[in-house]
Amino acid sequence: MKIPLHRIAHARSGDKGDGSNIGLIAYTPEGFKVLRQQVTAERVKEHFAQVCLGPVERFEVPNLLALNFLLHDSLGGGGTESLKIDAQGKTHGQGLLQLEVEVPEDQLKSLGDSAHG
Repeated sequence: MKIPLHRIAHARSGDKGDGSNIGLIAYTPEGFKVLRQQVTAERVKEHFAQVCLGPVERFEVPNLLALNFLLHDSLGGGGTESLKIDAQGKTHGQGLLQLEVEVPEDQLKSLGDSAHG
């Protein structure tokens, strides 16, 4: 079944100059496996196609069950130069949590899904 990432992970985001930085953190080791397999730089680039004009880089931080994404050229010049509403990328983490991943329904609880307690 398809579920949004917010059911198995949380995120934090901010700016790095003209780029957005998104940390995506799984609730469980099993959830991190799903993130590693399905949340690629290409999928994130596609998800933010209207916002991110440059490349997307992905870095793994396995000891934190996390992936870190850098979305280059996504803030319209950054902080003081941008005319964008979110010139510092603070909402990009919440936006990424809407991306859907495919998981077996019987594994939702082991993935940290809070909706199926």
